[in-house]
Amino acid sequence: MTRLASLKLLLLALHCCYLLVPSQSSLNNEVSALIAFKRAIFEDPLRVLSDWNVIDGNPCNWTGIYCSRTLNRVITLNLSSSSLKGFLTPEVGLLNFLQQLILNDNLLLGTIPRQIGLLKRLSLLDLSVNRLSGPIPPEIGNLTNAVKIDLHSNGLTGNVPPELGNLLSLTELRLDRNRLDGSFPGSNSLSSSSSPDGMSASKGHNTGLCRLPRLRNADFSYNFLVGLIPACLKYLPRTSFEGNCLQDKYAILQRSTEKCGALTKSKGAIEEAYKHSSEQPDHRKQSQPEWLVILEIITGSLMFVFCISALATALKLCKPKSSQTLPWKRSSNCENQLKSSVDGEVLKNIARIYRQELEVACEDFSNIIGTYPDSIIYKGTMVGGQEIAVVSLCISKDQWTSYLEFYFQNKVAALARLNHGNISKLLGFCKEDDPFTRMLIFNYASNGTLAEHLHYGEECRLSWLRRMKIAIGIARGLKYLHTELQPPFTICDLNSNSVYLTEDFSPKLVDFESRKTIFSKSKMIGGPCSSSGRFYGFMDSLEHRHMDVQGNTFAFGVLLLEIVSGRPPFCKDRGSLVNWAMEYLQNPEEIDRLVDPELKNVKHDDLAVICSVVSLCLESDPTKRPSMQIICSVLENGIDTSTASILKDSPLAWAELALSS
Repeated sequence: MTRLASLKLLLLALHCCYLLVPSQSSLNNEVSALIAFKRAIFEDPLRVLSDWNVIDGNPCNWTGIYCSRTLNRVITLNLSSSSLKGFLTPEVGLLNFLQQLILNDNLLLGTIPRQIGLLKRLSLLDLSVNRLSGPIPPEIGNLTNAVKIDLHSNGLTGNVPPELGNLLSLTELRLDRNRLDGSFPGSNSLSSSSSPDGMSASKGHNTGLCRLPRLRNADFSYNFLVGLIPACLKYLPRTSFEGNCLQDKYAILQRSTEKCGALTKSKGAIEEAYKHSSEQPDHRKQSQPEWLVILEIITGSLMFVFCISALATALKLCKPKSSQTLPWKRSSNCENQLKSSVDGEVLKNIARIYRQELEVACEDFSNIIGTYPDSIIYKGTMVGGQEIAVVSLCISKDQWTSYLEFYFQNKVAALARLNHGNISKLLGFCKEDDPFTRMLIFNYASNGTLAEHLHYGEECRLSWLRRMKIAIGIARGLKYLHTELQPPFTICDLNSNSVYLTEDFSPKLVDFESRKTIFSKSKMIGGPCSSSGRFYGFMDSLEHRHMDVQGNTFAFGVLLLEIVSGRPPFCKDRGSLVNWAMEYLQNPEEIDRLVDPELKNVKHDDLAVICSVVSLCLESDPTKRPSMQIICSVLENGIDTSTASILKDSPLAWAELALSS
């Protein structure tokens, strides 16, 4: 009897030890849900999910995850502006304690899973500025604790679900800039009266959106909604309903009859939605024999101790011996180290073009198309007929150091990896010592620069359609450079002179200014070695790269203003283009004043999209500027450059189409 009692006490003690680690067991569902979310993300250029490791077992230390202090449960998932591309998985519904789901400014595809309605504690849902498609699930009406829901700037279709009327705590609702259609789900049986706070009040039976007593801010603009605005919503600003197909006198700036009448719901045009199962996992446990429960307790305790020991051993074995990534030692000679790097095989797979070939192609280097203090740009034609642009660095052999050679070769290697339809391709390089020559050879776009077409000659005026196509093409090129390359690549001096146009007016970004980085990096060195014996400046810091990317984003905003207005970024008579435009950007009713007065067939919807993007790009705080992935998505989804749109909006459409083709 004593032994049996001792055994019971031992089992009880083991059971208590098992219960003392609730964080490991209680977070199992949350960990599996978050790992499922990670698996559905197939592009993570900023590596924000790199520390989401299932071995860790505790997601509270992961990027973007915030847990409650008492229960140690996930209450916030915030991955805003992370350039994530993928799908929103239904497993997100397993985050039972989640209070805030913030995934705005990414590139999420597919539909909003209906399992999102399982998040009963959710107060903030922000999925704005993504590429979500399909209808808003009616299960969203189960989020009875929701205070703010933001789904703007997606590709959502279908009706506004009447189940939103169940969200009695909702104070802010943004559904603008989607493709929602149908009428507003909301009515009240009696005439409404205005309450002291501006809200619509009625004693009748309210339905749909009219059931929301706390709704203060709502935006339904730029959809395809029809019919009348419910009286209960007319306390909202009139701009909250613009850009629709409404037949209400309260509405302003509605879409044209042709656009509203021709609205078609195309299926399969957007990426296929992430397929998910409609069945929920069954968490109910079947009854088990008592001896099996005891065995599970003992086994679980032993496994827990074993896992802790294995994890500690693995951490000790995997601990990095040094944070240095370069093989150079403190005692070695820095000049020799650099020379060994320069003489490596960095350029072995890149075409090397000899000076004699270029001399023939560029007519004895007489065909000059650009001159700078430290370089000359020539235009040439190779034997096969291919047109080239040659950037020749102006520096003597005596001034050329090992450091300059190092940066030259690395810049050539960086340019060679660029492969995109809107990026001018590096064809090769020229490296000779007698006579001393360092040249970069690019593919040449034969239609001149964007600056030439915008600012010189009547015959060079670009139509609105062409300008929109050029803007989207530049955005696609920058998206490729910033988000699809690792590390990101930036244009040294992004402006209308660095955008060349092909015969069909397709833009090509050219980094002719790359020579500047070769010289500037050398000046930044300050000495051959750092105190740690490593070559200082071998790799740009992540912070410096990030600032370069944000600088390109700002420059793109200025370039959009230049495309729309036809004005240069700065001139003596008019001053700064940005300063002039700010007054109109801050006043949506005045944005038409930004447009080049000689432009015809300007589409107001396109202009509104351009101005919203410009405002984001010109943010004074660089950290608030969105990624080019987001900007490109907004332009592609908001601006229609199809042939059908031209034929509808212009009485001279066939002529413009012929010119633009």
